[in-house]
Amino acid sequence: MNATADRVALVTGAARGQGAAIVRRLVADAYRVTAADLAIDELITGTAEFGDQVLPVELDVTSPEQWRSAVDATVSRFGALSALVNNAGVLHRASIADETPGAFENSWRVNCLGPFLGIQAALHSLRRARGAAVVNTCSTGAIRPFAHHAAYGASKWALRGLTQVAAAELGPDGIRVNAVFPGPVQTPMLDETTQARLAQRATLGRLGQPTEIADAVAFLLSEQASFITGSELVVDGGQCLQIG
Repeated sequence: MNATADRVALVTGAARGQGAAIVRRLVADAYRVTAADLAIDELITGTAEFGDQVLPVELDVTSPEQWRSAVDATVSRFGALSALVNNAGVLHRASIADETPGAFENSWRVNCLGPFLGIQAALHSLRRARGAAVVNTCSTGAIRPFAHHAAYGASKWALRGLTQVAAAELGPDGIRVNAVFPGPVQTPMLDETTQARLAQRATLGRLGQPTEIADAVAFLLSEQASFITGSELVVDGGQCLQIG
């Protein structure tokens, strides 16, 4: 069997930005990929160029039933699932005084519960795979505090903890679990005004590109990272070096 024949990944938040870049990079690395997103029409259009190598599926990451369907569709189509990239996320800003319980909870549901449900749904397949790995997209908001980001920061701190627990628990099963911590990246998640402000303050004088996050994810999934689990790879252009 070809050494790459069992490289099958499921990537969430795959319709645009970092997720789309991760799908493209994994396809280049000879993965077959299930690309999952709520924006199914955009996803189908964006992945059409990859033909049979990419399966687009609609997925609400807060739904256990939809997670099970996505994993089942992946295994049915490709015969295995060896890599899970929990990239879907929401960025929500509000002061503590103005935050609402519903908005706070929604950030947690998408940014932390979603990855948990994904790991849980994929676990049986990952245990059967060779070189299985999970990468969670965390954030520098789980390293340092940003005002008006209580919901987002708290949810990403929770994801950071989940990553560590999953790495400790699933390591004996041969499943590596790591997290990538992007800083400000030029994606539709940030409006143009915010992008300009962050670029002006950036240590390297620019924002990150989605491809640079995709490169980090691809490394953590690869055989070159076979002895790395529970790791936190910060890809922030020096944002965490700044004071204040």
